[in-house]
Amino acid sequence: MRCLVTGGAGFIGSHVVDFLVAQGLDVVVLDNLSTGRRENINPRTTLIRADIAEYDRIKDLCQDCDYVFHLAALPRIQPSFDDPLVHDRVNVHGTLNLLLACKNTRVKKFVYSSSSAIYGTPDAVPTDEHAPIRCPNPYALQKYAAEQYCLMLGERYGIPVVSLRYFNVYGPRSYNPDDTFNAYSPVIGIFLCRAATGKNLQITGDGAQSRDFIHVADVAVANLAAARSDRAGEVYNVGFGRAYTILEIARRISENYEFIPERKGEARDTLANIEKIKRELGWRPSIDLDRGLEMMRESYDSCGR
Repeated sequence: MRCLVTGGAGFIGSHVVDFLVAQGLDVVVLDNLSTGRRENINPRTTLIRADIAEYDRIKDLCQDCDYVFHLAALPRIQPSFDDPLVHDRVNVHGTLNLLLACKNTRVKKFVYSSSSAIYGTPDAVPTDEHAPIRCPNPYALQKYAAEQYCLMLGERYGIPVVSLRYFNVYGPRSYNPDDTFNAYSPVIGIFLCRAATGKNLQITGDGAQSRDFIHVADVAVANLAAARSDRAGEVYNVGFGRAYTILEIARRISENYEFIPERKGEARDTLANIEKIKRELGWRPSIDLDRGLEMMRESYDSCGR
């Protein structure tokens, strides 16, 4: 089986690639390396360095693919306010380009990486896939628009689409201390890096905001489960199903922390209802937070040194 993974040099994408390769699949990585890192690329893959926002560069890449995993994105919330056009070009226009490239091909499944950010601060916690959409920032709006394009055009073009709405993904490679503006900088990676270098952890607001953290290895498994399933035109939450406050996370990592002003445009609380994905795809998370933190600590011990 031949797979195309967009954003395969990035944090989540590279872990998806590693898992697919470990399962014996033939993988092509599409990445422009603007935020992804060459050292993340699995040596048993083929790299095509191109930008999904440039249709002429990618229009023929899906012809011989069985599965397409679309993870390429600019996923940072605050920069999406500062430069929404650039983010829209990648997150929405790039997705449309990839869908067009899949039209009239043999693609058996198109797995789109969406985001729980589209729920904003939901009425119901845990939050299921039927919750109202309340995009609180341009990034969330772009991910929702792209998801809807995937579902709509997938049906029209005969491309079986599954969308995975990730909650807060963490794990190795999530934070690059040499590039503080990299595409994906989740709080756990930042905290571990600051702790390793003897700096205070910086907690935004009062630290009582809560997040459902899901390890990237579990996310990789969810991607392949979606691709191999007989489901199409469906969306699934991908989370652990348990939330922790940012203050709780900080205290698990270091006794030295301080509070800084809160960031506007972010959800107060996130917690996934994952009953649908467990029931329909047979997927469930296997790495709890404490185990996940232990798995990460070693990779951050020399952070920034």
